[in-house]
Amino acid sequence: MAYHKPVLLTESIDALSILPTGIYVDVTFGGGGHSAEILKRLDGGKLYAFDQDPDAVANAPKDNHFVLFQSNFRFLKNHLKLHKALPVNGILADLGISSHQIDTPERGFATRFDARLDMRMDKTKPLSAYEVVNDYEKSKLADVIFQYGELRNARQLATQIVERRKQGPIETTGQLIETVKKNIPAQYADKFSAMLFQAIRIEVNEELTVLKEFLSQTVETLAPGGRLVVLSYHSLEDRLVKNFIKSGNFEGKIEKDFFGNPNVPFKVLKKVTATEAEVKENPRARSAIMRIAEKL
Repeated sequence: MAYHKPVLLTESIDALSILPTGIYVDVTFGGGGHSAEILKRLDGGKLYAFDQDPDAVANAPKDNHFVLFQSNFRFLKNHLKLHKALPVNGILADLGISSHQIDTPERGFATRFDARLDMRMDKTKPLSAYEVVNDYEKSKLADVIFQYGELRNARQLATQIVERRKQGPIETTGQLIETVKKNIPAQYADKFSAMLFQAIRIEVNEELTVLKEFLSQTVETLAPGGRLVVLSYHSLEDRLVKNFIKSGNFEGKIEKDFFGNPNVPFKVLKKVTATEAEVKENPRARSAIMRIAEKL
């Protein structure tokens, strides 16, 4: 299947500082690009991967050193504990959605296709974009658009959607865009639509809640000296990652012990962004921020 070319591939694999006999986790398997590179560097080690999307399973390599869990990475610790794979030497997370998901019209992720409202990364889950758009009351819908899409006119957009629903359900992505079109500046139509879709997608997949649950588990999952490497693509994700690796909490407030020493679980190593050359070759890299931390 056509999946996106991994962003910062060499940099992210190098950041894991892979031990040939170590245990590693790729929590966002997707097309398997990162996993393939990790496996090349293992000699007796083990790689565990997560992906809740059934489409990703077809990309799993036949390798005795590899195990794929068809599961959300919010269950990181449970699966690793069950396989007696704790602690691990490195964890890699490439957040967001894949090009495969965006380019599959019926998944409803993309603004450029007129498809049924869906946006579920796990297609077995009951909540889809259809329910968010058609069933949420106006205030809740406005909160989703404002908090996750960071659109200042969220209340206007929610009002327009609720008014349109009186004529019948909003069934497709095209109908949704048409509904809010008059409240979106024409010169920023693509960007505004993308931010609206981002907001709904985050709500459908509980992305920020899942990210918090995952990050919290990395403290108990990683061995001392183990690496955490996270790539994020928008400020909401990156802020959580930045705060957590800096302080061990999502507010970014560093607590101190009795002697006044910072009580933090990680040593912050580096922040990496794509080069101009990579952005030119792979536009998805433009918004990528990779943060690297080491478990203390």
